[in-house]
Amino acid sequence: MQQTQQREITERISWARAMVFGVGFFFLAALLVGQLPSFISRDMTQASLAGFDQDLFSLAAICLAGFVVIQVIVMLFDPKPVVPPAIFSAIGTFLSVAGLALLLWALFTGNQYFPATTTSWNPLLGGKVLWFQPGAIDFVMLGAVVMGVGVAMIFYGVLAMREQTNPDRSDPGTTPAIRGMIIAGIVLLVAFMFFNTFINDQGLAYQIEPSNFGQAQTIIDAIINVLLGIAIFCVLGAFALRLHYLMRPVRKRTMSQMYAVATLGLAQVGAIFLLSWIVLYPVLTWIHSWTFIGLGSYLTVCARKAFIPQSCSFSQQASYIIDTVISTTSFAILMAAVYMWKSNRNLVIVGGVVIATILALATLVVHMSPDQIFVAFLLCGGGLVLATVWTTVARREFAVVGENNLGCLGMWLVVGTCLLVYVAAFGFFSIPGFHETEPNITFVSGTIIGVHAKTPVLAAPDAVVTFVLMGILAAIQFYFLVRNRYKV
Repeated sequence: MQQTQQREITERISWARAMVFGVGFFFLAALLVGQLPSFISRDMTQASLAGFDQDLFSLAAICLAGFVVIQVIVMLFDPKPVVPPAIFSAIGTFLSVAGLALLLWALFTGNQYFPATTTSWNPLLGGKVLWFQPGAIDFVMLGAVVMGVGVAMIFYGVLAMREQTNPDRSDPGTTPAIRGMIIAGIVLLVAFMFFNTFINDQGLAYQIEPSNFGQAQTIIDAIINVLLGIAIFCVLGAFALRLHYLMRPVRKRTMSQMYAVATLGLAQVGAIFLLSWIVLYPVLTWIHSWTFIGLGSYLTVCARKAFIPQSCSFSQQASYIIDTVISTTSFAILMAAVYMWKSNRNLVIVGGVVIATILALATLVVHMSPDQIFVAFLLCGGGLVLATVWTTVARREFAVVGENNLGCLGMWLVVGTCLLVYVAAFGFFSIPGFHETEPNITFVSGTIIGVHAKTPVLAAPDAVVTFVLMGILAAIQFYFLVRNRYKV
């Protein structure tokens, strides 16, 4: 009887921890089953596939970058370095400098996208470079991804060198350094959110320099980009360090699972996106020529028959097929995670936080155009904060210590907190003005200094007000839920 009771105790999980895991899986489901398929579906049916081409390359880059970083982690910590850590630090330094140089060159020269409309090299199928249409590659995105991989190599190389002189393999929890990085990142993100709500950057530039507000806006945007970049690096650093500490005591049980997530997940998905980017226009031309039961005209739409494939896109029917494939695959993965929660919890946690991080970074890399980059930073930071909190509670920081039953009050705290988080999420995801996003709640920045335009633009801070109000109420309820230590 005593042994049976002990086994049952190990399966317990506090409602506070369960809620954090539930919120994490909710956002994973929303992004994998809802947002990602609709995002790709919209790109496929645009009049021009230039945006689809860029997004495929960006998604391939971030998935393959995640695969490379995980391979570095495995080679450095499973169970000891296979390659001297100093080599990874040296390679990371080179990649960081090269990525930063590429990013700055693309920004300051205005050559963000390649090929340009004036570029011509072995054109095929109406392309500029082979069959690639103008703007197929985003150099700013590519430089940022390369720099991120380099910084990750330096980071984990330094951690591996420290472990060679320190035999301690325990999990110190959420250390002051991790808390400091999380707080710094959140403060910068929240400060930008309020700044963007009250002051529009274009309107502020006009207030500062009416005769040359374009140059003033460039300076303002550069300052904001630097601050938001620092915020992302702080939160990403906190996540990387927290995940490192979480896995350190149980590497024998988690390294193989992380390797599986990288090779069977990120590498395969990245290869699919990369291959799709390479063959997009040749395949589109081939599909358009299908005559069997009219499949060519059923799956493709071409505005001008003399300009194929550059005037072509995929039909709504083709996008529905791809949408169904992605949604069904994502749903099956999520259901498999629920099924494996009790038998292989480490795989679910490691896979969940890694996928959440990749999705957060993917939100940033596919929205690096000047008119979308600010809010992309905000959404990316929010996703990384969620992943960091997830790794924090995975250490049982809200373990069951009390003996109180959940009770009526506890039930209302659980249900009410989930409802408030859900409504706050509606407000948060209504902030971006992305082309593929239909906001649930109205948001237009500039309540104090609005957009300078001939026709006045009315500001609407409704989304931010909803997010802040619901977030504060959810935090209060969650505090009381944690404070009372309700057990399952």
